[in-house]
Amino acid sequence: MAAGSLTPIVSTRFRVLSLPWREDVANLFPHAKAFEMRGARWLAVPHGLDETRLLTNLGIAAPAPILTQYDWPAADSMRPFVAQQQTAALLTTEPRAFVLNGFGTGKTRAALWAIDYLLKAGLAHRALVVAPLSTLTFTWSREIMMVLPHLSCAVLHGSAEKRRKLLHEDHDVYIINHDGLKVLEQELRRRQDIDIVVLDEIAVYRNGRADRSKVTRRVIEGRRWVWGMTGAPTPQAPTDAWAQVKMLLPDRLNGKGFVRFREEVMIKAGPFRWVPRRDSAEVVHALMQPSVRYTLEDVAELPELVIQPLPVELGPIQADIYEKLTKHSFAMVESGAIAPMNEAVLIGKLTQVALGWVYTSNRGITHLDPAPRIQAMLDILAGARAKVIVFVPYTHALQGVADEVDKAGFSVAVVDGSVSKAQRDTIFNQFQNTGDPRVIVAHPACMSHGLTLTAADTIIWFGPTDSLETFEQANARITRVGQHRKQLVVLLEGTPVERKAYRRLRDKKAMQGLLLELHAEQTRRSATP
Repeated sequence: MAAGSLTPIVSTRFRVLSLPWREDVANLFPHAKAFEMRGARWLAVPHGLDETRLLTNLGIAAPAPILTQYDWPAADSMRPFVAQQQTAALLTTEPRAFVLNGFGTGKTRAALWAIDYLLKAGLAHRALVVAPLSTLTFTWSREIMMVLPHLSCAVLHGSAEKRRKLLHEDHDVYIINHDGLKVLEQELRRRQDIDIVVLDEIAVYRNGRADRSKVTRRVIEGRRWVWGMTGAPTPQAPTDAWAQVKMLLPDRLNGKGFVRFREEVMIKAGPFRWVPRRDSAEVVHALMQPSVRYTLEDVAELPELVIQPLPVELGPIQADIYEKLTKHSFAMVESGAIAPMNEAVLIGKLTQVALGWVYTSNRGITHLDPAPRIQAMLDILAGARAKVIVFVPYTHALQGVADEVDKAGFSVAVVDGSVSKAQRDTIFNQFQNTGDPRVIVAHPACMSHGLTLTAADTIIWFGPTDSLETFEQANARITRVGQHRKQLVVLLEGTPVERKAYRRLRDKKAMQGLLLELHAEQTRRSATP
């Protein structure tokens, strides 16, 4: 029998793998049990992680134990996708691995299920998640509470004293931002009971000489399980991979430094210009192994159009102004001064604050530094497979958003009411048929009926529109004849007003009464003991 053709019979109850007798397997597992079945000799091997790895090395298709021995806790009866199961399988069988799955494929939950399995199996004690600041609470902590509420977690954010106090508390999962590691480096290096480390958006370490990279390498040294996650491992150039591989799998570089690696994947095209070699993608892929890569197209369980809310934090200035404005708005509700026109103005002002750019009384513009929202948008852009449209419902915020996109290195065009039809036609033609621009930042009302922009498969709503028709027509720009990919619509939301507005848009309801509804909800919460 050929080595690769053997598929064991899995016994979930007894946690063993049964396979036809093979001398090399019997010698490798002296405690395996031989038995007779159907007139043939068989071998029963314990189904653990070590045994699975050894059998796989022999070319035997042994499934990862998590696939047959784990109950996959889920929120809202949402069972894991096949892509999520296979991702968790890789993570639990490979102590060092890359997860290169695209946005929207559920890699956060896959990593959490892998952590939960290892903790339950007694193969690990605690986990540390290192992630972008904007995702600490609204992504990682929230997902743990929704999917794995039996696990305790702590978000290590705030003052140094507060972080140290939280770290000394007994938790299953600690969550910290990339630069926060520097604050707690010494304490974390002493915590050898933390044997799983998840480096979310590992591409932030593409500069191997940066302090954050050096600190992280010291913190993960000696940990049993370390996983790097990103949908865009080389956002700027193939050389971005070098520092990530050095961090996670340094032996694969065979002592190769950055300069030598650059010569393998890039060609010098001028005094200060390097361009990728034709085989650079293959070289990078070979180095970043073991890894798993799924895109939306690979997740059969998803519909053709996925609308996904993405919670984001408000910046400190935004949060302070939003709270004061909310109190003022609810005071108007209490006094009976609210009217449809007043409500629309107040909701508009609350939304502007959430976006980060607000009109002043003299028609000037105040910038409120929406750093978490900007970073969330840039993370999606970095991981997008195709082009992206960013809808900003207020003209005064458009240029600020576009400037941030440009600053991050993405080619960008702006479309609003001030752009002539001839200019728009040029932008749309270039977007649809050439390499640049990669991103359009647009006011949604300017995206006309019948416009086809299938070069994009991702839309980001930087904030909600107040028009259902505009919302549906804007989203339809990428859902057209000629679109061959699944489409993703991401709704950035950082406030109750935005969450309610998006929910009404998705439920095809008008915005009138939204503020009253929010006030009623707050009143009920205040009355609850």
